[in-house]
Amino acid sequence: MSLFDLPPPGSQPEPGRPGPAIPAAAAAKASPDILGVSELTGRIAGSLSSLGKLVVEGEVSAFKRAGSGHLYFQLKDDRAALACAVWRSRVATGVRFDLADGQQVLCHGTLDVYAPRGSYSLIVERIEPRGMGEQLAKLERLKQSLREQGWFDRARPIPPRPRCIGLVTSRDADALRDFLRTRSLRWPGYPVRLCHTRVQGPGAAQEIAGAIARMDDGQVDVICVVRGGGSLEDLWAFNELPVAEAVWNCSVPVISGVGHESDTTLIDWVADHRAHTPTNAAESAIPDRKALLERLERAAAYLESAMERQLQARERTLDRLVGRSGLSAGARFLRAPELQVHALEKRLRLALANTLQSQSHRVERLGARLAAGSPQARLASLEVRLEALTPRLNRAMAQEVERAQARLQDKERWLEAISPLAVLGRGYALVQDASGRVLRAAKEAVPGTQIAITLAEGRIESEVRRILNEGPA
Repeated sequence: MSLFDLPPPGSQPEPGRPGPAIPAAAAAKASPDILGVSELTGRIAGSLSSLGKLVVEGEVSAFKRAGSGHLYFQLKDDRAALACAVWRSRVATGVRFDLADGQQVLCHGTLDVYAPRGSYSLIVERIEPRGMGEQLAKLERLKQSLREQGWFDRARPIPPRPRCIGLVTSRDADALRDFLRTRSLRWPGYPVRLCHTRVQGPGAAQEIAGAIARMDDGQVDVICVVRGGGSLEDLWAFNELPVAEAVWNCSVPVISGVGHESDTTLIDWVADHRAHTPTNAAESAIPDRKALLERLERAAAYLESAMERQLQARERTLDRLVGRSGLSAGARFLRAPELQVHALEKRLRLALANTLQSQSHRVERLGARLAAGSPQARLASLEVRLEALTPRLNRAMAQEVERAQARLQDKERWLEAISPLAVLGRGYALVQDASGRVLRAAKEAVPGTQIAITLAEGRIESEVRRILNEGPA
């Protein structure tokens, strides 16, 4: 009997018929090697590690964030599930968005076997939402195209003291508060113009590009585009071409302060200067008033010291020359130059003092202009104007009320003049029959009928007995 004559595994011989006999040598040869559990687990681990780096797609379920900082979840589809883990050291760089159950994601990692439980799991190094891989590939192609066109090579200098700074961000974002807080620390009240725009979501890229274009109107010397940190999807608007085109076409330098230091978007490559955070963008654009004043004071002190050293050196030279025997008789000839030197020294000291005073006054004037242009000063001016206009408004309202009362009295007198009651007051009466018809002639009355007589005060109901004079026919 050959091997092909054996019954299939699990089959039973017919009742009453013995099964085929298997030689003992063949049975011994067919028996598998006996392995220990750890040895088998090691072989499985080696086989899984040979698969190398894997990219697995599936739906997130049973997501859990451990107290140690590790992330655990299952990646499943309609037929299978795979345990996944993200170690704490990989969370900050590998998971750039809020992970939750039900999300469709791509997980990059390697398989690992946990021998004590005899289970295997995917050790995830990076997670990205499904579809982000294609977008990232498109972004890399766009970067390469713009790099070849030279869009990444421009770096215009930032003005040391810009007239006004343009700020493109959302008025509801923390980035705006960080920017203004930094302004208060470096130079309170420094001129900043805000152009509000959404900074994430569908259509945000077009809004950001439009805000940059509107801000570039010749009134600002530098434009800062800022946004706080977030996931890759939250920052994606700054990776789109309309924003890059708006920055490239801008006539003034642009500072990008999007996300945190580890976040890099397309606008960072095209902008003239990349700031790590919105706070750093404010530090790059707004001059430090205290440092500027200190630099002026140091320069003035250095100039004064240099002049003093120069004058002392010249005085020592003159003293040496005067001490020489050949020139001792000519000391009187040096008196005039000495007086001239002292006069020049006095002029220089006076010029230096005037320059320092002029610079100090200029700084004070600039501070006063900034204070006058602040919202508080504008509000105070409007309050003063409101207080001045309030009495005028009250007088105008009183005059209008008086005119209205006079018109009302004229109407009242006119109504009294034409009122039938006024006629009745002169002794006349209004006679009506039972149906309310006004009787104008005696012949219109019918003897035996009821009539109503209305006087100036009161009403009389009477009965017609006879008609004395019917009047003309």
